[in-house]
Amino acid sequence: MLGAVLGAMATPAGADEAGLLERYRGDRAGWPAPELDEDVPYRPLAALPARPPYPADNPDTPAKRELGRLLFFDPRLSVAGDVACASCHDPEQGWSDGRRKSLGHEDQEGDLNAPTVVNSGYLDELFWNGRAHSLEEQALASWTNPVEMAADPAAATARLAAVAGYPARFRSAFGDARLSPLRIQRAIATYMRSVTMTDTPYDRFLRGEREALSDAQVRGLHLFRTRARCMNCHNGALLSDGRYHHLGSSFYAVGNFQGRYALSHRAEDVGAFRTAPLRGVTETGPWTSAGLIDDLDDLLSIYNMGWWQNAPLDEKIDGIPFATLSPHIQPLDLEPEELADLRAFLDALTGTMPEARPPALPGR
Repeated sequence: MLGAVLGAMATPAGADEAGLLERYRGDRAGWPAPELDEDVPYRPLAALPARPPYPADNPDTPAKRELGRLLFFDPRLSVAGDVACASCHDPEQGWSDGRRKSLGHEDQEGDLNAPTVVNSGYLDELFWNGRAHSLEEQALASWTNPVEMAADPAAATARLAAVAGYPARFRSAFGDARLSPLRIQRAIATYMRSVTMTDTPYDRFLRGEREALSDAQVRGLHLFRTRARCMNCHNGALLSDGRYHHLGSSFYAVGNFQGRYALSHRAEDVGAFRTAPLRGVTETGPWTSAGLIDDLDDLLSIYNMGWWQNAPLDEKIDGIPFATLSPHIQPLDLEPEELADLRAFLDALTGTMPEARPPALPGR
C-alpha cells in the first residue's frame, strides 16, 4: 500500500518534468514565460550571428585580420617590449589570463580581472566600466595604459616601421606601407572581431537542434529563465543586458571599487560593473570583475545566497556614496540538484574555444 501511495505521489512530478522538457524541445512559442523584475528591458534569448558587425571605416579583410593577429601577439608594441595583447588575453586561458588580476608593465598588477576577448566584437561598450565604445578605442586604451603596455603609440609605431616585413603587411592591409597608430588599432580590432564562439550546444539548441542540450541542461535553462533570476541581467543574444550592476563583489575603498560611477558619477553606479556575456564562461575563471571566485560552483552558491551587502564605513571616501546591492540580486533558495542543473546549462554555453598559436613575428 505504501509503495502504491509513494508511486502515485511521484507520478505528477515526473509528468511535470517530462512536460517541461517537451515544451522546451518544441516550438519556442510554447516555452514558459520568463520571470523578470518589472523594470528589466528584456530581450529574448537568441543565437549569436556568425559574424559581429564591422564599422564602416574599418571593414574586415583577410590581410588586415592577419596583420592584426601579428600585432596582437607582438610585445614590441609595449614600451619595454615584453607585454603583448596576448599576455592578458591568452588563447590557452580562454583568451583571458587565468589570474585574479593581470600583470602588465614592470609586473605591475592591474586592479581588475582581465575579461575574455571572445565575442568582444559584439559588445557596444568595452572594459568593466564601459569606458570604450569600440574595439579600436579599447586597443588604444590598453596600449597606452601605464599599468598595461605603457606605450607611446608614435614611438612604438616608429619601432615597428623599422622592422623588416611590417611595411609590406601594412601595404597588403591598407593599400600602402605607411604605419600609423590608427592603422595599428584598426588591425588589432579587426583581428579581435574574428575571435568568436557562436556554435555552442546552446546556440545549436536555439537554432532548432533540440537534442543539443541534455535533460539536465534543459532544466537548467528553465531555471535560468525563471526561479534563478539570471535573465534579469543575462538576456538577449549576448546573454548580457550590457548594463552595470553592483553584486556585492566590489568592496568599498578597496581596489577599483567605483565601477561605472567613475564615468557617470551617479550614486547608483558605485561598485557597478558591466554584465559579463556568458559564452565560454566555464573556461574564463576566475570570475567577477575583481577575480574573486575561483570555482564556478562556488559562484553559483554565492548567487544562491544573494551575495552580500557591504557594511558602510564610518566615513565616505572623497565623497563617493556607499554602494547599494542591485535589486535584481536576491536569495534564490535553489536546491543542490537545481544548482547542478544550472551548472549543467552553463556548461552548454561553451563550445570549442577559438584556437590561435603565437605566430612567427616579422624580424624575429
